[in-house]
Amino acid sequence: MADGLRRRDFRVKNLDVSGQATGNIGGLKTPNKVWYVDGSQITGVSGDGTTWDEAFLTITEAMAVVGENDIVYVAAKEITDYTGDPTSYAETVIIPYAAAGMALIGVYRGQTQGGLPQIKIGSGSTALLTVRAPGCLIANIGFNGASSTGGGILLDDDYAAKAAFGTTIEGCHFKNCVVTTKTAASGGAIYTTSAGNAWQVTIRNNYFYKNECDIVLVGTSSTRPQNWIISDNVFSGPAASVNCNLYLAGGSGINGVIIDNNIFPCDPALASGDTDECVVLTGCVGVYSRNMHGFTGLTLGDGTVTGGTIPTTVFMVANYQEDAIITRTS
Repeated sequence: MADGLRRRDFRVKNLDVSGQATGNIGGLKTPNKVWYVDGSQITGVSGDGTTWDEAFLTITEAMAVVGENDIVYVAAKEITDYTGDPTSYAETVIIPYAAAGMALIGVYRGQTQGGLPQIKIGSGSTALLTVRAPGCLIANIGFNGASSTGGGILLDDDYAAKAAFGTTIEGCHFKNCVVTTKTAASGGAIYTTSAGNAWQVTIRNNYFYKNECDIVLVGTSSTRPQNWIISDNVFSGPAASVNCNLYLAGGSGINGVIIDNNIFPCDPALASGDTDECVVLTGCVGVYSRNMHGFTGLTLGDGTVTGGTIPTTVFMVANYQEDAIITRTS
């Protein structure tokens, strides 16, 4: 029991750090309710979720009770082996429409695969996390696609019973996420449905690794998303594992996208990949600025060019690769 108490106390201390000192989640309004999830809960029996002592064992249990403006804190499970992969929450999670403005926040030990609570299901074709409520915050959670083909986070907005506008995703780790193998437009670590919608999305300070695609706009059959900010992220490498980092060319693209201060470690080169470019922004309107690219002598610009496809409707400002400032090549 003493060991268990020490473990829980350590988690609470880290909770304070992640929620307050680091500024990782910003200033949150006093929530209606706070819920706790701990898959390694000391008793091994799911409680009512109202304290760490009575924590739920699964995130799904919290989603069954979460309401508007609630906060759900998730503790990392105890790592029980030495394989380099954290013990995971083996579940697919849906944030329901009734939970508008809720926050799903992992207990933070550092932005690495082993420092965050991780969701991983193995085989399956459902997104690890589906967002169907507006104004949600997802912070400090790991997503490992492993052998599944449902991708990481799905922004599921149909302009009817589901909404994902105003979503903020930050401080998360994404690995091995794929939807349709070697097809960029199908989805990836963070992606939309073919309807599009999901306006006012912010994706910042995340770490992507070995995802075939990182961020994907699948389509815009309902509405064209507007006002996305994608900043301060480290995107996937190495090259042989990646098809595309940013594929925002689905449908008519995003109107008003800011892509700023990101790191692209490589020029994607997935075997038989259908895209194999860092960025494909066909149809988008916005700004591409201060991004760092880990390649040499390649170009970004209109048309089919090595490195990326960026239309003249997206202004390029102060982007760099190893040997030069990147300029537009038509």
